[in-house]
Amino acid sequence: QVQFVESGGGLVQSGGSLRLSCAASGRNISRWDAAWYRQGPENQRMWVARITTGGTTTYVDPVKGRFSISRDNAKNTVYLQMHNLISEDTAIYYCNLFPLRGAGWGQGTQVTVSA
Repeated sequence: QVQFVESGGGLVQSGGSLRLSCAASGRNISRWDAAWYRQGPENQRMWVARITTGGTTTYVDPVKGRFSISRDNAKNTVYLQMHNLISEDTAIYYCNLFPLRGAGWGQGTQVTVSA
């Protein structure tokens, strides 16, 4: 069973940057595609950035050009670098496999962007 621990969130001003980390344990996730998901106060949890086993990345339109997902297979860790943050990015951020394969969710990391 894969488990995830997200970290790196916080309170940041609009236009600021954060780097999120997601440490996986229990299984080596290098064999699977992975993604960062987020859930805002009134929104469903949805993916915003994903990365294949080969390192190909895909982003949803609202974060294109501002977010960058990467992975370090040796550390079994996935990262999300976020720049030019806006208030709409305020959410709890989670990582997981993509597509979901029954792995549980971590506690997430809260990102709050102030005006």
